[in-house]
Amino acid sequence: MDAFKRSTQWNLADLALPEVAADAAPAVAPAVVPAVVPDATPEAAPAARRLAAAPAPKARAKAAIDVNEVTIEGHAQDIVLRLYRPQGATNLPVLLYFHGGGFVRGTLDDAESASRYFAERLPALVVSVGYSLAPQFPFPAAPEDAHRAALWVLTRARAFGGSTKRIVAAGHDAGGQIANVLAFIGRDRGDVKLAAQALFAPMLDPSLTRLGDEARLASDISASECAACYRAYLPEAAQRMHPYAAPLECTRLAGLPPTFIVTAQNDVLHIEAEKYATRLIEAGVRTHVVRYPSVSHAQIGAHPEALAEAVRFFRCCFEAGTPA
Repeated sequence: MDAFKRSTQWNLADLALPEVAADAAPAVAPAVVPAVVPDATPEAAPAARRLAAAPAPKARAKAAIDVNEVTIEGHAQDIVLRLYRPQGATNLPVLLYFHGGGFVRGTLDDAESASRYFAERLPALVVSVGYSLAPQFPFPAAPEDAHRAALWVLTRARAFGGSTKRIVAAGHDAGGQIANVLAFIGRDRGDVKLAAQALFAPMLDPSLTRLGDEARLASDISASECAACYRAYLPEAAQRMHPYAAPLECTRLAGLPPTFIVTAQNDVLHIEAEKYATRLIEAGVRTHVVRYPSVSHAQIGAHPEALAEAVRFFRCCFEAGTPA
């Protein structure tokens, strides 16, 4: 147990961001872990059952992957990091991955498919973070756990074949928000510099004022489920405007790393994510956004095409200016 104390550049002109109104009809969708509420909450059951249905991405010739776990000191409790590394590889970029589950559910096992995909295909040292969950550990436990995991990477990743010169983050659902907030924290505290981030169907707006029409979109998650998640994660009303809890409300987006936003057509959250992409572009952040049709919120995190595009995005970011 390890205890931690204390090529092609992406250009704005190349981006294809669809103009989406709040009542827009369906257009695109991928696959992964959906936002789900606690077992004690009635709204949780339908989404919890759907969570198990996300398919794993198809594999080509698979690289042999070593998997290890370490325990580090988190914000409110010890947390587990699960490390994925191609056997014998060194000088690997490091990808911090955050599973979905609406801030209240989800485990490292839910991140297995995406973590292995990135470890094999990028390739990378993938650090899957078992961050603290609400309601037992509400905000700011999860983003602070993410920051501590990033600090661990800075001090220990080399021992596992990682290069601290190329650190990226990715996550699905709540994990997408946590990955993004890690970029905020690293920028604001000046200690963790991400080379890029990939946000898969991220939860970005606790006000829930930019949701799509769940019936028209045939969404697999509902506004009531999202609201229950946010109530558990942000028990104090004032927290719902904090930039580390509500990225879409943040007025200071400059200085964030290049960002890939993945949205799913059959997902009420795709509108807020695309609005966030627009705001990032306006702030001068290199941004790439893709909406996948006929894919649900639960599917998008493990959608093979979306994962492959994220790999291409990260590689382009490395080639565009991050030294090996």
